[in-house]
Amino acid sequence: MTSYDADRAALRALFDVGLKAADPAVCVPPHLPAPPEGRTIVIAAGKAAASMARAVEDNFQGHIEGIAVTRYGHGTECRIIEVIEASHPVPDDRGEVAARKLMQTVTGLGPDDLVLCLISGGGSALLGLPAEGLTLKQKKAINKALLASGAPIGEMNTVRKHLSAIKGGRLAQAAHPARVVTLGISDVPGDDPSVIASGPTVADKTTLADALDVIARFSIAISEEVRAHLDDPGSETPKPGDPVFEGNSYVLIARPADMVEAVARAGRLMGYDVISLGADIEGEAREVGKAQARMALDLAEKMKPDARPVLIVSGGETTVTVDRPGGRGGRNCEYLLALAVALDGDPRICALACDTDGIDGSEDNAGAIIDPGTLYRAEARGLKPAKYLADHDSYTLFSATGDLVMTGPTLTNVNDLRLILISPPKVF
Repeated sequence: MTSYDADRAALRALFDVGLKAADPAVCVPPHLPAPPEGRTIVIAAGKAAASMARAVEDNFQGHIEGIAVTRYGHGTECRIIEVIEASHPVPDDRGEVAARKLMQTVTGLGPDDLVLCLISGGGSALLGLPAEGLTLKQKKAINKALLASGAPIGEMNTVRKHLSAIKGGRLAQAAHPARVVTLGISDVPGDDPSVIASGPTVADKTTLADALDVIARFSIAISEEVRAHLDDPGSETPKPGDPVFEGNSYVLIARPADMVEAVARAGRLMGYDVISLGADIEGEAREVGKAQARMALDLAEKMKPDARPVLIVSGGETTVTVDRPGGRGGRNCEYLLALAVALDGDPRICALACDTDGIDGSEDNAGAIIDPGTLYRAEARGLKPAKYLADHDSYTLFSATGDLVMTGPTLTNVNDLRLILISPPKVF
């Protein structure tokens, strides 16, 4: 038991508030369309796919059929809709098979039919169907290189869309002339539907030239076949104004901004002065951590002894450029370790950083919580925090200090939540 347990518990409770704000069981039902004259095909893809599909089963008023593809471990039992689990963030054969089956399901529909598409973050990797002439192996290699490059999610998805047979509006193209209604849970800064899961039902504003530019800027190695595909004008994705999108609709039912605002409201009710930095923060995780540490320290220095605690809330999606392979830890733990090193055990500050899908990167934790004793606990075990940060090995350090947050898959995904709690000085 430490003097910071109450602060740690408060931060953990606020994370739960954020998760509840994006719960598909709450967010899906108000936006369900009326049943059509023809068939209703439910297509779901992403980390929240199974839970969104279940919400449709529990609330839709007409007959449905369909498929949901989600990450391994993120499934939930559905009575009608088939749930397929596949690999994320690097695609695998099951994702390719699922995406091909999904495309076959929507092909041949008529104007009286409805495709209810449920899209959430992670759908891009899970729908691993290569464009004609390309292989999944080629897509996996490029995807892996993009993940390690530090490229923002929007730029990664620009490339993914142009190597895919399903993304970048091609699902809507296959479903035409059926009406497509998409309910989306956003996991991207700015909430652009064409970026969420690489926009399978949305007109693509990016081009083949844009994809080649991303590949060049981030020095991504590509094969001759991929180069030829991206050089072929016939490989271009459907654009705004294409008739295949007429009559379709897209509703964002949960956004990172909604999550951040819900947490901010809860923080105020808990008696904190809240500073919201918004839900669209991007950048290198360790640099964001250092910058927010400077902000927290500055606020702490100005805080009077009788002041109320201050809660800094932010969302978004940072990146990690892996220059030393072999370490363990996702972007939230890397951010948090950089924050902890910069805070240097300041007795006034605790913090949490977690991914709302429950998985930080490819590990089994959602993120971590630090308090002023974190660095002490690490050094007492012979661990040098600065070295672990340099080695991108934040998971190992936080596992040793007992600071990891374990939730398991949350079955939603509205990106990351970062909380910094600043209080008057305490005695450790």
